[in-house]
Amino acid sequence: MSSPVSTPEAGRRQTSSLRAPIGELIFAVLTIALGVFALVGSFGIRVPESNRVGPTVFPVLVAVILMVAGVAVLIGVIRGHLGSPEESEDVDLSHRPDWLTIAKLVGLLLAHLLLIELIGWAFAAALLFGGAAWSLGAKRWWVALLVGLGLGLTVQIVFGELLGLSLPLGPALAWLGPLI
Repeated sequence: MSSPVSTPEAGRRQTSSLRAPIGELIFAVLTIALGVFALVGSFGIRVPESNRVGPTVFPVLVAVILMVAGVAVLIGVIRGHLGSPEESEDVDLSHRPDWLTIAKLVGLLLAHLLLIELIGWAFAAALLFGGAAWSLGAKRWWVALLVGLGLGLTVQIVFGELLGLSLPLGPALAWLGPLI
């Protein structure tokens, strides 16, 4: 008599049937819900009648991709194809989360949202980028602030001015409006 052969696939199927795929199901359902939310929201965008393509094409495309991906994950989970835990990840489970860093990042994000209208997109993005780098332990925070300013100005010019999206210039860059 031969003993049953233990393959990684057989072991994975056996352990996957023993654990509840709650996390995977929640992820799939949230992805589908996000896709539905984006699809419904895209129909609320005002479209000028002169545009052929219009501004709703990209949000609808993203919404459809989200819903298809969510349904694919949901079908995979129902069929028993569960994600395997990352074994090579270097995580020390004995350390607690650094709540101070998380609070700094949340505070920076809230400050970014509040400062966009006051100081403009580019400077608010620079503060967010530099502050996040500082929170995460950057040695030279001022370099991150300068990189953030460069990225913010690039996004401001490309998306705000050239593509015509509504990104506030703020008082310091108000002179850019007539130039572009």
